[in-house]
Amino acid sequence: MNTPCAKPPTRAASARTTVSLVGAGPGDPDLLTVKAIKTIRRATVLLVDDLVGEGVLRYARRSARVVHVGKRGGCASTPQAFIEKLMVSEALRGETVVRLKGGDPLIFGRGGEEAEHLRAAGVDVEIVNGISSGLAAATALGVPWTHRRHAHGVMLVTGHAGESNADLHWPTLAAAAAQGLTLVVYMGVQRLDTIRSGLLAALPGATPAALVQNASRNDERQVVTTLHDLLAATRQARICSPAVLIVGDVLQGLRALDCGTRQVA
Repeated sequence: MNTPCAKPPTRAASARTTVSLVGAGPGDPDLLTVKAIKTIRRATVLLVDDLVGEGVLRYARRSARVVHVGKRGGCASTPQAFIEKLMVSEALRGETVVRLKGGDPLIFGRGGEEAEHLRAAGVDVEIVNGISSGLAAATALGVPWTHRRHAHGVMLVTGHAGESNADLHWPTLAAAAAQGLTLVVYMGVQRLDTIRSGLLAALPGATPAALVQNASRNDERQVVTTLHDLLAATRQARICSPAVLIVGDVLQGLRALDCGTRQVA
């Protein structure tokens, strides 16, 4: 008697697959880690964020399928649910999937959310760290996040108004910064007025502040100023997103600089 042939096991049933969440750094492809380059070269499918530098994709194989899944505040964005579904479906089809993110996946990159979704779907996750835009901004200015005489710690916060930080209390953060912490604000340009007002509740107007747009890229722009003059200096310098705000005494050495724009040619 003939018996029906058993269906071959699916990729998910025979062996767990892995999606790599790779940090592409702040934009300059020379700042990619060796592991990031190796992982990008292996990929057959790349899901690429809007803020990933163009030069980064030169490391992808020619046959790789590149899917741009841009997400930027104030612009049309790819729904997060679509991105998560696509990662799972492509991985379970047997593709080598790399989710390529600007900066570091675990610093305001939704890497935690995506890792949770993948694991819940039976897909393993590899995290490949990248240089955060906040660190690149400090480097571009020539200042550290911490300094033995000026700052014994650093706070990383997002200025983007969302469900998780709708009640973010800027005066409280300012009070912490006044105790010797450097404040690094991601995605805060659109709410700069609110952020500045909140910080001035506990910090003097003369507190050094700097904004860096497109840190490490050819079109990088910087403005070095004070909290009091932050809005006017930002408008004059035409700084816009994506930009990182740094506030604190680590910027003391830059206060002698003109409060204008420095642009990397």
